[in-house]
Amino acid sequence: MRFSGLRILKEGLTGNKGWAPHWRNPAPKKEYDIIIIGGGGHGLATAYYLAKEHGLTNVAVLEKGYLGGGNIGRNTTIVRANYNLPGNSEFYSHSLKLWEGMEQDLNFNTMMSQRGVLNLFHSDGQRDYAARRANSMRNQGDDAELLNRDQVRAMVPYLDFDNGRFPIYGGLFHERGGTARHDAVAWGYARGADQRGVDLIQNCEVTGIDVENGKVTGVQTTRGAIRAKKVGVVVAGRSSQVAAMAGMRLPIESHVLQAFVTEGLKPCIDHVVTFGMGHFYISQSDKGGLVFGGDLDMYASYAARGNLPMKEHVMEAAMTLMPVIGKARVLRSWGGIMDMSPDGSPLIDKSGIEGLYLNCGWCYGGFKAVPGSGFSFAHLIAQDRPHGPAARFRLDRFETGQGIMDEEGTGSQHNLH
Repeated sequence: MRFSGLRILKEGLTGNKGWAPHWRNPAPKKEYDIIIIGGGGHGLATAYYLAKEHGLTNVAVLEKGYLGGGNIGRNTTIVRANYNLPGNSEFYSHSLKLWEGMEQDLNFNTMMSQRGVLNLFHSDGQRDYAARRANSMRNQGDDAELLNRDQVRAMVPYLDFDNGRFPIYGGLFHERGGTARHDAVAWGYARGADQRGVDLIQNCEVTGIDVENGKVTGVQTTRGAIRAKKVGVVVAGRSSQVAAMAGMRLPIESHVLQAFVTEGLKPCIDHVVTFGMGHFYISQSDKGGLVFGGDLDMYASYAARGNLPMKEHVMEAAMTLMPVIGKARVLRSWGGIMDMSPDGSPLIDKSGIEGLYLNCGWCYGGFKAVPGSGFSFAHLIAQDRPHGPAARFRLDRFETGQGIMDEEGTGSQHNLH
């Protein structure tokens, strides 16, 4: 079923009784050419591009719960391509271009809103870095504008510009950045993959990866053994656990990242705004809630829930930046399990086991990477060679030290990225 304005009008006038399911609910077959472990945004995008770009349709996506029930459904929905280092810059630029054509490609409303991302700076040193970052972005072909204090004040007058500790000096504005509807992205890719013949298998937990003579042969699941010529692992914060099923130890730590949403308010924040002196970022959803987040909880965990000290830390940053929202009531918070790599940059690479491929280490950047990750991972699986924009996301950089992409300049500590 395709969407159109006429169809939406017709269904609205007839009780919405004519909609069909958006994807099938098939039983797993005994064997596939390719199995994708993980039914989140990255896994579903990978399956979609395997079918669309490479004509590979004997593919199954295995998800232990329901599609889109992991990090793709519990994030702050920010889309951007404002990276500085070679490797990251090319990749996120490619991903943003896919975002911009996603709704037409999928024929599905993902509520992509290019409202602009504003990164504030609060010192001369931060201004210098913002200028270098802006030049890197523009050299890559993306947009970047360095704003002075008065220009920022005209754009976001509700901020505290004269805070004694963190006065606002200016900001780096990325106009093509913005937000999208997280679960709609998962649904759109799921629908597109299913239409091309991919089997989306829900409630099917992988319990083992079968390897014979250094080559993957399939997986064990709660719904039986399934054979496959190739297996892609794209399970975010569970990457270390799933890789261990194949005897691998990944350089990944799993940490909890909390996010928050307030009661619905009248429109007041038009952009995505980030605080340069603390890891805090905020935007306003289409339903009026203020959506914001901050730092990791700073200890390794697989629990998708947060702690009170970090809640307080994030609220302090919010009040420092914009005390105007002090009376807004927080409705709920949630936690996503982040797969943190040592240098803060992702992995899309072969595993060293023939036929087993890895996609992980997205840290804070998982949502905005969804289309680019799926496109590049599908290329790697189908062609057995890296896709250009993701060519530097190699696993061996942590063994050799060559090609490390420390985007934030904080060294090789997972929790600092």
